[in-house]
Amino acid sequence: MNREAARIRIKSLRETILHHNMRYYQLDDPEISDADYDFLLRELIDLETQFPDLAAPDSPTQRVGAPPVEKFGAVIHRTPMLSLANAFSDEEIREFDRRCHRFLESETPILYIVEPKLDGLAVNLLYESGRLTVGSTRGDGTVGEDVTFNLRTIPTVPLTLACAGAKSAPHDVCNAEIPEKIEIRGEICMEREAFAYLNRRRVEQGEPPFANPRNAAAGSLRQLDSRITARRPLTLFGYAVGTVEGAPFRTQQEVLRTLAAWGFQVNPLIRHGADIEECIRYYHQMDGIRDQLPYEIDGIVIKVNDLLLQERLGFVSRSPRWAVACKFAAVRESTVIEDIVVQVGRTGVLTPVAVMRPVRVGGVTVSRATLHNEDEVRKKDIRIGDTVLIQRAGDVIPEVVGVVQTARTGAEKPFTMPETCPECGSRVVRMQGEVAHRCIGISCPAQIREHIAHFASRGALDIEGLGDKMVSQLVTSGLIHDPADLFRLTREQLLGQERMGEISAKNLLTAISRAKKPPLDRLIFALGIRHVGEQTAKRLAQTYGTLDALMAATNEDLQAVRDIGPEVAAAIAGFFREPANLKVIEKLRHAGVTSREIPLPRATPLTGKKIVFTGTLARLGRNEAKALVESLGGEVGSSVTKSTDYVVAGDAAGSKIEKARRQGISILDEETFLAMTGGKTE
Repeated sequence: MNREAARIRIKSLRETILHHNMRYYQLDDPEISDADYDFLLRELIDLETQFPDLAAPDSPTQRVGAPPVEKFGAVIHRTPMLSLANAFSDEEIREFDRRCHRFLESETPILYIVEPKLDGLAVNLLYESGRLTVGSTRGDGTVGEDVTFNLRTIPTVPLTLACAGAKSAPHDVCNAEIPEKIEIRGEICMEREAFAYLNRRRVEQGEPPFANPRNAAAGSLRQLDSRITARRPLTLFGYAVGTVEGAPFRTQQEVLRTLAAWGFQVNPLIRHGADIEECIRYYHQMDGIRDQLPYEIDGIVIKVNDLLLQERLGFVSRSPRWAVACKFAAVRESTVIEDIVVQVGRTGVLTPVAVMRPVRVGGVTVSRATLHNEDEVRKKDIRIGDTVLIQRAGDVIPEVVGVVQTARTGAEKPFTMPETCPECGSRVVRMQGEVAHRCIGISCPAQIREHIAHFASRGALDIEGLGDKMVSQLVTSGLIHDPADLFRLTREQLLGQERMGEISAKNLLTAISRAKKPPLDRLIFALGIRHVGEQTAKRLAQTYGTLDALMAATNEDLQAVRDIGPEVAAAIAGFFREPANLKVIEKLRHAGVTSREIPLPRATPLTGKKIVFTGTLARLGRNEAKALVESLGGEVGSSVTKSTDYVVAGDAAGSKIEKARRQGISILDEETFLAMTGGKTE
């Protein structure tokens, strides 16, 4: 076949295969057999292999996967993928509705959209000019992992946006233009039947089965070899959009209809909620049929339907005010506690852990559960030998709910916290006002292992190849005693470790060397300061700019930083007063570890000020105005409070103006605001 004939045949095959994909995945009404479909796909693969210049990124052959990649890249979401606040009862659902009404200052019933909360993995798909260009995991909500090649292998992920004519897509939603750019959010999951089949195959091949469909879906999507992903029975349900350029939506219902029209699988059980009571009835209906569904769900999601109301409601912390996840009650099972052991964490905290007779809870085999602390054990009167009720909190974390008192025989043994550390034999203390028992041994192996593993973890210095097992080997062999020792390791020392060859040693040394110039916030997080997570580390880095400036900060200085209270400030100041910690920091510097300094923000009229917008701005979009305020060191609030410094009023300003007047808060028009900030004025 010559090139021109191949081009015509490839075009025809692609159109035919895409048509049959739509019939199979969107309409559930296939027109040809699987064997005939496979024959068409094989012919297309052969032709594209013979004429590689005729291959295209949106060809159906992309479903078969690509060779392995070394590591997933990072993708910044244009609009953050936020987590949802939870509700666990009818009353908590009603309180969500009351909060929405209070914030909107309206008594008019709010129209909601209710949908099953699929137990899978959230992803973000970026389409440009209708073509899928980047697909990523949720990650931390701001930055996810690039899994584009893997997502392309999933049949229900459209490679291009076009009106598919799905049953659930009314014909009148196909007249909108495809946006120039759009982020589409969805849930990757694995249906129960497909999961059972996959596990049967794995057992037959001598591989360990997956614990549950969610773990199977997550593990399948995060394969470095997308050809493995292509063989896994994954499916995508679209449910939302992020950034949209060129085609605004008015309601969540319109979003869902359009996604279905573009070829996305949209859950057929999504419904309207005329008021919150109708949403609650749906919540109980879904709970009653959850075990009959072809996929696992752990609750429902309620969303305000009107997108303008969503914008007015805004966000609190990292969750939207306009949506809530309503979780089902956890499934409970009974088992026997065979022992209670104590684990030592990287901060020296001793945690009692129940070792139990294995039991299936909500589709997962559970054999261990944290008992948190000695007070919790005493409160629940948990003893070794007790029969207990187990549930998975939020359908995820195993927890002991309580003891079955009637099952006691008298042979059960009470638990007491040890007086010496089970890892190093040092004294165990409980500080006044704390529930935790801590090992005070500065050379406790458990703390060293955990602390170094944390130091090298992805959110910290991200030293690839330095996992828990390797850290444990290096500590046990006496090669490292603190994080600074990592940067003194040699090729000869690594080659002496178990399962460490020439290439692995070279790669690890390269990763360690690359970690010597981390961003300041990652270095702060890596130090393992108590109460300092990734977000607090970013705040400290932005405030102080250098590690030296942070180390010199007093308790009072730290409390002046936004969102840092007395307990966190005391932990930070105390960390940098500890001689052993200062010694490690000095060793890190001698080893060449230096963070990249962050330029401190210049003082502006908005530095430290809280701004609230109301009404419609003529020259700035709401997101653009928020970005302008934040770039000048200010903060945008959603409601007028005593801490508000300015209210910026646009056209059709609402009741916030009157509230600001009553509280004596300065009110600016858009022109004055722009003049103050140096923004657009024409």
